[in-house]
Amino acid sequence: MAPWFWYGVVAAVLYGAHQIFTRLASDHIGDGIGGFVVEGVAALTILVYLGFLYFTHRWNQKFSSEGFYYSALTGVCVGAGTVAFFLLFQRGGPLSSVPVILAGGAAIMAIAGIVFFNEPVSWQRLLGVGLAIAGLFLLRK
Repeated sequence: MAPWFWYGVVAAVLYGAHQIFTRLASDHIGDGIGGFVVEGVAALTILVYLGFLYFTHRWNQKFSSEGFYYSALTGVCVGAGTVAFFLLFQRGGPLSSVPVILAGGAAIMAIAGIVFFNEPVSWQRLLGVGLAIAGLFLLRK
């Protein structure tokens, strides 16, 4: 088993729970305030993690301007994506649409991996991309 596998399982569970809680919150809070609360608590969670690393002498955090730039762009994407999901749910979008939407994002990532990061092309990856895009079109109704 790949050494990263269990991190992937944990990330999948947490991101699945993230969308469930966003759906529950969307009826009770505005999209902007809800997104701000989500991202603020996320930042505090990461701050606690950094404190844990520091105080347990496990600090191994590198820093560069390029890393900062890409991390900032990631933050913009996460923040805007969180607001978009709040709006989707507030406009009646079903929770069951989220996996298909995320699969569309996965298709974008797979294409970027192949085009920009020279990851290997396989018929399975191409089929996955095609199915993810087809799923987005099926979701329109």
